[in-house]
Amino acid sequence: MQRSDHNLAYLLQYENIAWYENGTVRILDRRIYPARKEFVVCKNHQEVAKALTDMVTQSAGPYTAGPMGMALAAWECKDMGKKEQIEYLKKACATICDARPTTKSRMEIVTSACIPVAEKALEEGKRADLAIREHVVEANNRRYDKMAKTAEYLVDMFPKNGKVMTQCFAETILGMMLRVCKERGNAIKLFCPETRPYFQGARLTASVCNEMGFDTTLITDNMPAFVMANEHIDVFTCAADAICLDGYVFNKVGTSQIAICANHFGIPVFVSGSPDIGHPNHESVTIEMRDPNFTLQAMGVRTAEEGVKGYYPAFDMTPPYLISGIVTNKGIFSPYDLNRYFADGSDGEFSV
Repeated sequence: MQRSDHNLAYLLQYENIAWYENGTVRILDRRIYPARKEFVVCKNHQEVAKALTDMVTQSAGPYTAGPMGMALAAWECKDMGKKEQIEYLKKACATICDARPTTKSRMEIVTSACIPVAEKALEEGKRADLAIREHVVEANNRRYDKMAKTAEYLVDMFPKNGKVMTQCFAETILGMMLRVCKERGNAIKLFCPETRPYFQGARLTASVCNEMGFDTTLITDNMPAFVMANEHIDVFTCAADAICLDGYVFNKVGTSQIAICANHFGIPVFVSGSPDIGHPNHESVTIEMRDPNFTLQAMGVRTAEEGVKGYYPAFDMTPPYLISGIVTNKGIFSPYDLNRYFADGSDGEFSV
């Protein structure tokens, strides 16, 4: 089987995101990458769900880890009757989908798709766990290919050797965007906000950009306005954890304020990803509130005095009037016209 993760950075190789093998799922621990390359080993699907809740992997990582967790669940129930195995998988699907509320809609798509794969394997006398793993690789190939096409449209918006600001870790589209830039000889310069409190921009985005050979500058989360004005940023781009059909975008907290700054300076804002048919409007999205104490430290070192309170929304909402375009595998759409994406039967990024 040809794979679509070729010529991408270490973080974007399937085995280095999450991988099922012989009754375990190993997930690269992005909380400590790149200082250390270590994997969290999960011995049951509940441990996979906990790893997702604990942010062992994030961005698009859960959409590999979650289905690999379904392969593990198939291993767990392999000695049950066929009917009991399917019921077990349905319960495992619900457990994994509940790990992160803001992205539950997308997770339901990728995990529930593993159940008919298991049913077919069992009917044919094959191992359901291996059939699910093969399905996950094929689904990843389809998603990566969609994002490769998305990247073609996105890079069209970059001036030659321009300056591009990112936000958080855009995972697949980031790698595909950089791969397209290399193929076109467009030596863009990246400016990456650090993305506290998990520092995904510092540890993940900057690492991928640097590894793939691009001029990469890390900035703190309070620098975007200054950098836009003084470094003459050409484009701000990010991915999204949810793109609602009414044009509102949910992404890592901090995205909205960067979009506001970009609009102030006349810098276009392009959000990559397919609209979520499961989110007809922004009121259907639940913002995940995480442990507030995490904002009182930086990489394990406390930065605030005892008694100071923290506050930690994991995502924020960017309204459509701040967005220049939603970049998809079908082209660039106005945030006010996202229903048209589905008019010709197109499906979303995480469909199977």
